Amino acid sequence: MKNIYITRRETFNAAHKLRREDWSDEKNELVFGKCANKNWHGHNFELFVTVKGVPSVDTGFVINLKELGEIIKKSVIEKIDHKNINLDVDFMKGKMSSTENLAIGIWKEIEHEIVKMGGELVKIKLFETENNFVEYFGGKEPY
Repeated sequence: MKNIYITRRETFNAAHKLRREDWSDEKNELVFGKCANKNWHGHNFELFVTVKGVPSVDTGFVINLKELGEIIKKSVIEKIDHKNINLDVDFMKGKMSSTENLAIGIWKEIEHEIVKMGGELVKIKLFETENNFVEYFGGKEPY
């Protein structure tokens, strides 16, 4: 039987800034624009987690979406919702809080639990704004 892909959507709100303290204000503004604001800024993020697998003969599920939602909420949403990504989120400590790095961090937080449930994590899709999103398919991380 062929794999089926399923996706769970979650949302969270978080603040961050893109800024390197070893750079001047001018360079930060040139590279990161208004996202380098010293006083932070926030987003209403949309997170899509896609898992693949073969449906169970007993349940017809690749993975129980309710359980997948609980994994995402416990491992990601509870840690990040209404928090400052740069200061409050354990899995982002020491990393630039770009949406790209955030997607990688989320992957690392949930992959093991999804495998334990019999699924294979395929993609993290993270919308920062209605016009900007990233997709991460696993692989070698830059950090």
